[in-house]
Amino acid sequence: MTTSVSDGLPPLVTAGPPNGLLAGTSYSVRAIWGNRELLNLLVRREIKSRYKDSSLGLLWSLFRPLTQLLIYYVAIGKFLNAERSVPDYAIFVFTGLTVWALFAEVLSGSTTSIVANSGLIKKVYLPREIFPLASVGSALFNFAVQFAILLVATVALNRAPWHYQILYLPLALAVVLLFSFSLGLLLSAVNVYLRDFQHLVEVLLLILFWASPIVYSYKLVHQALNGSWIEQIYLANPVTLVVMGFQKAMWLAADTEIWPPNLPLRLVIVGLVSIVLLWVAQRVFARLEGNFAQEL
Repeated sequence: MTTSVSDGLPPLVTAGPPNGLLAGTSYSVRAIWGNRELLNLLVRREIKSRYKDSSLGLLWSLFRPLTQLLIYYVAIGKFLNAERSVPDYAIFVFTGLTVWALFAEVLSGSTTSIVANSGLIKKVYLPREIFPLASVGSALFNFAVQFAILLVATVALNRAPWHYQILYLPLALAVVLLFSFSLGLLLSAVNVYLRDFQHLVEVLLLILFWASPIVYSYKLVHQALNGSWIEQIYLANPVTLVVMGFQKAMWLAADTEIWPPNLPLRLVIVGLVSIVLLWVAQRVFARLEGNFAQEL
């Protein structure tokens, strides 16, 4: 919308997306694409700032997942004898940790992205969705590093996943990105008004970690719950399905395990629901972003 003036000044232009459901979404997508170079700079800034003034720099992105693997492998695999019931336990655990780290980093980083960039948001208008998107880009970089370690480990142990079930990988990756970003985009806007949500996310991540078959196998859950309604609730967790999708792709011993029926269909359904959730999240974000500067 423009407003003409009679004193020779350029017309006023309304900043921000229009109110229409489809028109607003289309505007936001075009605005993000138009600022893709800025988005790229923000992703690089997030990656560099994480290891700023560090002597080892990006090497820390290698040490953290390896430390997690060592802790869970020793504490649960050795001390609690989980490796006796789960073949190739080290690969199993590291596969789950790799996809979990991506989900957790996207969700937590997106949730706090608007508040963390308050200084920039109060100074200039730009599509605010690029801040949660920058968190996704940073998380993908760390995921790539950790996934590369996983690939090297499978080759070194002669357990490289050269089988048709590797097709689970792109499907599960697309689902985890859609689901985590849609939640993160919604919570990033809500967190501006209610800062407690960033702490609530930490609690939610703790619950979801142990509610997903990352350090234990789904077979143990199935044997304990035996197809009850509680097991169906367990399988309704999108993170659970994504973790199992990655395990089917990267863990050769998956062929000997028990899996829920129609796992590919379940992942597709979660992906479609996540697309709808992403659209709803973007519309809520657009409604709330008008007062970001004042709230920050």
